Amino acid sequence: MKIKLFFTAVIAALASCTLTLAVLWALLGMSPEKFGNMARFMGVMRLIESRYVADVDDTKLIDGAISGMVKSLDDPHSIYMDEEMFRQLRAHTEGTFGGIGVYMGFKDGGVQIISVMEDSPGAKAGLKANDEILAVDGVPVTEFQPEEVALHIRGEKGTDVELLVRREGQEDRTYRITRDEIKMRTVAERMAEDGIGYIRIAFFSENTGKEFRASMERLESEGMKGLILDLRENPGGVVTSCVEIGQMLVPKGTIVSVVERDGEKDVYTSDLESPKYPVVVLIDGNSASASEILAGALQDTGAGILVGTKSYGKGSVQMMLPMLHDDGLKLTIAKYYTPNGRSIDGTGIEPDVTVELPRDATSDVQLATAMEVMKEKIQ
Repeated sequence: MKIKLFFTAVIAALASCTLTLAVLWALLGMSPEKFGNMARFMGVMRLIESRYVADVDDTKLIDGAISGMVKSLDDPHSIYMDEEMFRQLRAHTEGTFGGIGVYMGFKDGGVQIISVMEDSPGAKAGLKANDEILAVDGVPVTEFQPEEVALHIRGEKGTDVELLVRREGQEDRTYRITRDEIKMRTVAERMAEDGIGYIRIAFFSENTGKEFRASMERLESEGMKGLILDLRENPGGVVTSCVEIGQMLVPKGTIVSVVERDGEKDVYTSDLESPKYPVVVLIDGNSASASEILAGALQDTGAGILVGTKSYGKGSVQMMLPMLHDDGLKLTIAKYYTPNGRSIDGTGIEPDVTVELPRDATSDVQLATAMEVMKEKIQ
């Protein structure tokens, strides 16, 4: 009798969902295949609501379904974020957040530290670029979506996070680090010898374009003749800030083209008649995303010479989409192409002058090479 009642309930739930979806199908012009998939989804949801052994929260069911859909894309850069995670990501792009001051890259299923901010909790604890994060608070990173790892490491100032870290040639080690407020000034500058200006961009936030312009003006007031732009260990960030800087350095024409799946293209351009100064760009294996856009534009247009090692190879573009419950979606929507039409996704950018930086180096041989290249340009 119970079995009969159970199957009766299942059939009733499916029939109800089918009728509802049939109306939606007619209104939205869905294909039969999409209609069938929606019927399966709604049928399972109604069955859980009516027959699961405990009460269920409809919102949690939908949140889980959306998260599952995004995970099925098998894209390390696309992620569904609940309210708290979405708030943290917005704070990160705006330039202030609670964390330990490390930037991460996601490649080949692993989570690697790309760079560590100076004087940050991560730096004080002894974390270094190229360290691999194996677990966060005892949970293996394989249980998270790649982008989710960073959001679990961030948190309120004064709270602790525990990281299991692997470093080449050493035993795995656990670091317990107290989070602090991370206020990012993403650009730093100084005047080097012979009128050579040096600007390092650590990350592209919403304020980076303004910071870069101020740094350029300070160096110009000191008589800058040429610029060394250091994009090493720069994980990328806000593309529009990268374009703002490109418009100050890249000659008139295309900076980057962003192409969506249907072929629709957005082309970001520069109106600069001609660059004011020769530029040498430092890149390495941790230069990613927006930093590769800028480096690629300078290389393709002949406005800059690239020195260092091959870049990371992240050539996709993500969009942050707010949703109805203060949650959000970070979704890969396009790939970008350099002015010459190169897609560097998965391949990276080769420098014009290759210079390795040995792990045991006592001096910055890459910067020294960039200085020599620049001296030849301004003589």
